[in-house]
Amino acid sequence: MTSEAAVAANAPSSALQSGPAHKDFYLLRSFVAGGVAGCCAKTTIAPLDRVKILLQAQNPHYKHLGAFSTLLAVPKKEGFLGLYKGNGAMMVRIFPYGAIQFMSFDRYRKFVSINLGISGHIHRLMAGSMAGITAVICTYPLDMIRARLAFQVKGEHRYKGIFHAFKTIYTQEGGFPGFYRGLTPTIIGMAPYAGVSFFTFGTLKSIGLKHAGSVLGRPSSDNPDVLVLKTHINLLCGGIAGAVAQTVSYPLDVTRRRMQLSAILPDFEKCHTMLQTLKYVYTTYGVRRGLYRGLSLNYIRCIPSQAVAFTTYEIMRQVLYLN
Repeated sequence: MTSEAAVAANAPSSALQSGPAHKDFYLLRSFVAGGVAGCCAKTTIAPLDRVKILLQAQNPHYKHLGAFSTLLAVPKKEGFLGLYKGNGAMMVRIFPYGAIQFMSFDRYRKFVSINLGISGHIHRLMAGSMAGITAVICTYPLDMIRARLAFQVKGEHRYKGIFHAFKTIYTQEGGFPGFYRGLTPTIIGMAPYAGVSFFTFGTLKSIGLKHAGSVLGRPSSDNPDVLVLKTHINLLCGGIAGAVAQTVSYPLDVTRRRMQLSAILPDFEKCHTMLQTLKYVYTTYGVRRGLYRGLSLNYIRCIPSQAVAFTTYEIMRQVLYLN
């Protein structure tokens, strides 16, 4: 009897009847799991994401306000749906982004462990960084569109929608290179963000299951031989991972947004390169009101976002029989 036959013979009958074969469309199922996780996470914090963009780029209508004041001011000025401006473009972007990130993380983790011989917790850091960079490069134009749409204020619309924004940027900002303005700080910022995020979550998960598995874990619904964290523990670990990762990479996130929006800002000539933008933001606004402006809101948004992303992905892994 082959090893696969032996596994099948010993598997629970319910799994054989309802679960797909271990390798059938595995990459597709992994892709869907990551996409669903990303969409759930971003939908949860979409209003906070809009406010963050307005603060990072010093929108003239809200730059005198703080994070919570802006959160209250946007519905008064633009209506409740103003909090979700640009969210359509975000959903178009975030499904492939989340799908590529989570799927490629699994592939990179195996590659680093098997081909490079790197094990322990460090392989999660490397795999997470590479997965984040891969997802960013593949979906960056959509992030650009989303930022432009979210920055607009009611009554001062430059773009009518997603397709109009694509057309305008392509024709007026140098073709396809215009969609990748700010890519360098994004990649530099994404490497530590995604790496630290996956590293922190994976490390907390492995330590928890290893030392307190009977308390923190339970058998996976698709494979009773695999122990997974309970849902509320997953949420906690994901939230911690998001907070740590954001602290490390936030100044580069501010730089990315200002470069993305440079063409529609009055000080655009000072934000052409990453170093130029970092220096300008620092000298003009300082650390707290410049490089880390909006961070208090970002903590509030990144904790539930990462908590929901990791938890949803763990649930989808069980639903789609990926364990």
